[in-house]
Amino acid sequence: MDKNSVTGMILIALILGLFWWMNKPSEQELEAIKLRRDSIATVQAVETQKAAIQAEVNSAALAAQVESTPDTTLEKQKIDKFGIFADAVEGENQFYTLENKLLKVKFSSQGGKIYSVELKNYTNFNDEPVVLFDGDKNVFGFNFFHNNRILNTNNLNFTVDKEASTDSTIRFKLELGTDQFMAFEYKLLPNMHMVNFNIVQNNVDDIIQSNRGGFDLDWKMDVIAQEKGRSFEIQYSGVYFKYDQDVVDEISGKSGDEDFRTPLKWIAFKDQFFSSILIAKDKFSAGKVNLNVYPEEDNSPILSTNTASLVIPHAGGMQNEKAFQFYFGPNKYKTLKKFKGLDLEELIDLGWGIFGWINRFAIIPIFNWLEGGIANYGLIILLLTLIIKLALFPLTYKSYMSTAKMKVLKPQIEEINKKIPADKAMERQKATMALYGKAGVSPLGGCLPMMLQMPILFAMFRFFPASIELRHESFLWASDLSSYDSIWDLPFTIPFYGAHVSLFTLLMGVTNIVYTKMNQEMTASTSQMPGMKAMMYMMPVMFLVFFNNYASGLSYYYFVSTLITILQTLLIRRFVDEKAILAKLTANQKKPKKKSGFQARIEEMSKQQQLQQKNKKK
Repeated sequence: MDKNSVTGMILIALILGLFWWMNKPSEQELEAIKLRRDSIATVQAVETQKAAIQAEVNSAALAAQVESTPDTTLEKQKIDKFGIFADAVEGENQFYTLENKLLKVKFSSQGGKIYSVELKNYTNFNDEPVVLFDGDKNVFGFNFFHNNRILNTNNLNFTVDKEASTDSTIRFKLELGTDQFMAFEYKLLPNMHMVNFNIVQNNVDDIIQSNRGGFDLDWKMDVIAQEKGRSFEIQYSGVYFKYDQDVVDEISGKSGDEDFRTPLKWIAFKDQFFSSILIAKDKFSAGKVNLNVYPEEDNSPILSTNTASLVIPHAGGMQNEKAFQFYFGPNKYKTLKKFKGLDLEELIDLGWGIFGWINRFAIIPIFNWLEGGIANYGLIILLLTLIIKLALFPLTYKSYMSTAKMKVLKPQIEEINKKIPADKAMERQKATMALYGKAGVSPLGGCLPMMLQMPILFAMFRFFPASIELRHESFLWASDLSSYDSIWDLPFTIPFYGAHVSLFTLLMGVTNIVYTKMNQEMTASTSQMPGMKAMMYMMPVMFLVFFNNYASGLSYYYFVSTLITILQTLLIRRFVDEKAILAKLTANQKKPKKKSGFQARIEEMSKQQQLQQKNKKK
């Protein structure tokens, strides 16, 4: 810092000090400020005390009013507000349970609704039974008009019709008059994840009025976290819905909402591996849904809050019945596929287009076949990988042969690079392509077979995270093939990587680096495009970060698949004579190059254009 700068800073400090001293309050002013603050505090204390006294007075007055109000007056007010449903707004909540081998369903008389659902054959990441929802985490009720007021069945207390109830059926009933009632009937189907649900109305058209030709159903559910990897679970959770006679759509992975102007067949509140689905035997005429996802860093036991408001068509009539079904169970392809015509299997994200076809018509049948005879899912993945690699071996062989041809031409390419300076990249490329053309080598010959294998790699990327069969299945050090494996839990979190180290991901990265190195040694492209070499080695590093939080079954598959490819390459290399390949390519270079019909037409068109230009100049 120079002398002038120091002098300037000293002057600025002096000016600021002088300004502060000149504007400093006097002793009298400081005393006045203190008195004013004390006065304000005193006034606030008095006001607070007055408010507390007034609250006590109001409370006492209200209590006295209630004590002095005749019971008949309160009863009249209740009847004026709730009409014929006045008695149903009070009463003790009773609980009832239906069970089969798969489900334990608890019901509440308050609202005549399902109170909780437990899946008997599944546990969460804490080895506790999987509970899809419980208590106030599920709000389910129908809105209707009565006495010019909107009422909701969720606030009404039903009684159980014991004559119509059995070990597998329960009927909640609201008696509204002589032969006038509304009932909710539930039947738990044997050995299934399905509950039949019927709404019965008898002679209540003059009591219960619908809005816009239908009743509004409000369903709100908190989706409980069941898995170890929260971010992964959020990614595969959401609200799914099927349009009547149309496709399945979704809101997943992040918060969102959707309004429906066309009929729906069903709506599902989906977790990664489990779903709660409401299916209409007829349809829902309209509605809207909302998905509110809780941030990952909240560490809340709730993944999301899902809300649906649906319109159930109602044409009226003295006797009316609406039929529905609930599915509470796993997102298992074989299980959901059994419900014909509903497309429930679309809940499982197997990928779009060709990726989904590969999973549905190839991977899943092979997986199910292996599953029938092998109990260990690590061995099943190994055998599945072997079958896929054997099926793709012709493509692997073709890719290697194309790469071997380019390898034996490497000295000639280096000669081209010596003759043509690096600043003439286009000339180098043209000479190299001419060499390939004479030798009968296609630069894409090695890439094309690999590209044909890519759909299978992407299909498997979708298959493993969606396969409930792998959930809580252990193999070697991985305790759950559907979630990440960890050999070291870090005391801190690395951005984009996580707070653990996955060994299967490390093995996958190492095999990818080895395979990349083998490919680099086989080709001549590294001398022409040095940036490409670094990029090829960056991919395994990116996989280490990207796959660290993914399903260990997926990393294990990619590790085994790449390892088998390396072994296949080494095996092919032993039986391939590179000298014979070079001799064949040299012979090709000496042969006259036969022009293709397309190339001949292009050259003829070029000659015609040159001739026309000459004629114009004349």
